[in-house]
Amino acid sequence: MKNKRVFLDTAPLIYYIEENQRYSSVLNKLFLDNSKGEFLFQTSVITLLEVLVLPMRQNEIQLVEQYQNILCNSPSIDIFDLNVEIAKQAASYRAKYGMKTPDSIQVATAVYASADYFLTNDIQLKAVKEIEVLVLDELIKK
Repeated sequence: MKNKRVFLDTAPLIYYIEENQRYSSVLNKLFLDNSKGEFLFQTSVITLLEVLVLPMRQNEIQLVEQYQNILCNSPSIDIFDLNVEIAKQAASYRAKYGMKTPDSIQVATAVYASADYFLTNDIQLKAVKEIEVLVLDELIKK
């Protein structure tokens, strides 16, 4: 992944922060390489929204701050806002692939940001042809 742009979907970030043992070896390496500047993570404000809901609901302030710090202050993660172009492309992907709205926004943002890969754990997103989708469950089997 040297010098590539990897769009980070919500699930991999949650697995990393909450130290999900099933994915920790792959994600720890990816986040370490990212912190060394070997490649750039990209994500969208949808990821921020999705990762904050449960910790806020459970009043886990430290976890909320940890997510916000990683997504909003990391020099090796670019976070993209939703705009009109992304919204129109998301609608197109939703129509074409039958995706849920958040997924279509994530994919549209990744394409808009010229990401090389889309890192997720949603196998259904493999249907997307506009970007190479990497599924964590497939990566840990390799």
